[in-house]
Amino acid sequence: MRQFGNWLYNTFWANWMRRILTLLGLVAAGVLLWVFLPPIGEPESCASGVEKHGGECIGVNGSGYDFGTPQISEVARAIAKENERFVGDKPHVTVALMLPLQPDIAAERVQLRSEIQGAYLAQYRSNRNESTPLMRLVLANPGDGYAQQAKVVDQLAAMSTDKSQNLRAVTGFNLSLDATEKAISRLTDELHIPVLASRVSADELANPEKSTGKAPYPGLARIIPTNRQQADALASFHGRLKDEETVLVKDTRSHDIYNDSLAKAFSRKEPGPPGPKDQPFESPSITDPGDTGNDFTLIAQNICQSSARYVYFAGRPVHLRLFALKLADVQCKGKKYTIVSGSGSATLNRYMKGDDWAKLRGGDGKEPTITVQYAAPGHPAAWDTELGREGAAKKRPDYFTEPQKELRELRLLIGRGSAGDIGDVRLDDSRTMLVHDGVRTIAKAVLLANAQTEGTVPSLKRVSDMWQRIEATNRVVGTSGLICLTNAGNAYDKPVAVVELNPTTRKLEFVGIGWPQGKPQPADCRVPSGTG
Repeated sequence: MRQFGNWLYNTFWANWMRRILTLLGLVAAGVLLWVFLPPIGEPESCASGVEKHGGECIGVNGSGYDFGTPQISEVARAIAKENERFVGDKPHVTVALMLPLQPDIAAERVQLRSEIQGAYLAQYRSNRNESTPLMRLVLANPGDGYAQQAKVVDQLAAMSTDKSQNLRAVTGFNLSLDATEKAISRLTDELHIPVLASRVSADELANPEKSTGKAPYPGLARIIPTNRQQADALASFHGRLKDEETVLVKDTRSHDIYNDSLAKAFSRKEPGPPGPKDQPFESPSITDPGDTGNDFTLIAQNICQSSARYVYFAGRPVHLRLFALKLADVQCKGKKYTIVSGSGSATLNRYMKGDDWAKLRGGDGKEPTITVQYAAPGHPAAWDTELGREGAAKKRPDYFTEPQKELRELRLLIGRGSAGDIGDVRLDDSRTMLVHDGVRTIAKAVLLANAQTEGTVPSLKRVSDMWQRIEATNRVVGTSGLICLTNAGNAYDKPVAVVELNPTTRKLEFVGIGWPQGKPQPADCRVPSGTG
């Protein structure tokens, strides 16, 4: 031991030169450790603005980071290129797209890509068609189920006061969950940051109309019809089914606002003899079927003995698929059913597997045993189909022709490829269309807020105040329909596309348009008094 100590002394400390070299070496090693290793107790960095927490990369980034999800790599790079090319030192605002960006399921990764593509295409168009300020787009990952949203909201709050970033709106929000509600509540009520919810449809995530008190979400706008509005549109489309013809199957899992809201919307009773009682089940999570298959078999047997022909389903796509298959399995004396659900079912076809289609088609193959319909916020075939019908072809109303033109322009942009390589763009599930329309609505609000002071950056309040101006002349022409907002920030009588999963063609096919008010929007998209 003494020999080792002597060796250390003689090697590193025997004279002044060796002492200086030793100290310099220790300093250099310390610098390298500080640069290449994260400090003890601090999270690992995934990318600029993004840190690893609980195995997920949480944070905000607009420089091309794909959050470890390769399906969005191309569109993330396109966003970064657009941010660099058109923003720079020019007057600009930042819009954050807040979505869980690391989904485990392949179908969810594809639909995530669709949503980000919609936001990017709207940014691309706005930066070329609108006056300044230009738009910078960033991706914000709040974690699985929005569970880590608080960290991201902190970042967004700092960005809203940073004059180099000028965050002026947050959009996205594709899941109606308790954590989503907390994020929206804090952004709007505490931080006064405008929010445009493009995908969440729960009634609980909307400001009530005709409210005399303070709005729960001041500065919130939404362009998707609420679950109640979707249910009204479906009821109008189907001609008000008798209660005895319908039955409600509902997921009672806690903390899922979408399921609760949809169940309430479908629960309103119509005149006539009472129908079968509700059939509840409880799933373990949004994407895990758990033991629900056993419940669905028993539920299907009970429905078979009832007079119901239409099944209202308040649940997520994973469970809807399984329920449809179990209902098809039950031998029920040749009975055929229509399952009706909400906009959350827009990606149901991506969860279907090879043998599923044959089961839904049934034995004879002539008429499907099970037909699944849902209320979609949009469909690419809607406007051409509606204008092809005899009555609409003669009148050519604006609420069909204007969205048709907007959708054609979006398709041309995608087809030409001038917006760059962003991956395969699919419009049939409405996600690209709706998120595109949401970002276009934000661009319209910024433009209106800046009408008298072109070239400057409007305040947060000025942007949120413009939600009330979006109607009539200042309406937004969306690919999913005309967007005119009530004073509460809700879309007024926005058309609902009734879409059907065809087991023969294996496609989502447009059936028709339903209107929440039971009749089409006013010709000028003006919101009537007393609405909000």
